[in-house]
Amino acid sequence: MTGTTTLERRAVQELRVAGRRLEGYAAVFGSEARIADFTEVIAAGAFAASIGPGKDILALADHDPARLLARTKSGTLRLSEDAKGLAFSLDVPDTQAGHDVLALAERGDLGGMSFGFTVPKGGERWTGNRRELQAIDLKEVSVVSAWPAYGDTTVAARCRVPARLALARLYMETVK
Repeated sequence: MTGTTTLERRAVQELRVAGRRLEGYAAVFGSEARIADFTEVIAAGAFAASIGPGKDILALADHDPARLLARTKSGTLRLSEDAKGLAFSLDVPDTQAGHDVLALAERGDLGGMSFGFTVPKGGERWTGNRRELQAIDLKEVSVVSAWPAYGDTTVAARCRVPARLALARLYMETVK
């Protein structure tokens, strides 16, 4: 199974909202996920080649390219690796998809984060039914509504505007 070019998707549960920005971890290193009949873990540094300069990674809602949220090429999606995993920060667009995702994140209703990827030749190591991803060709990260494959990821909302002020602004916009 080495060098597969099939797009794979994995999900995690870390997300935070900061104003109109979502932040969190799209993947966590060393966290095990049960995928079909095998266990998978992501090695530290697995995303390094994918997130370098000149790469264009998309941020989507539920892996749907019609619900684009941000991208690295425009600077509205920022990705980095740290000791914990693949960190992200995305500027939420003023679109229906953006409004929906932001509202669900602020309520804590989202399932987490996910990512779509392929594995380059030599990018995985199998030991029995355990797969270690050592190199990942990242295509997209997604905010997901349902259940992530990797339970250690996070997505949460943090609002810079006090809730009462935000509600008052919303009310004023609707009565105009």
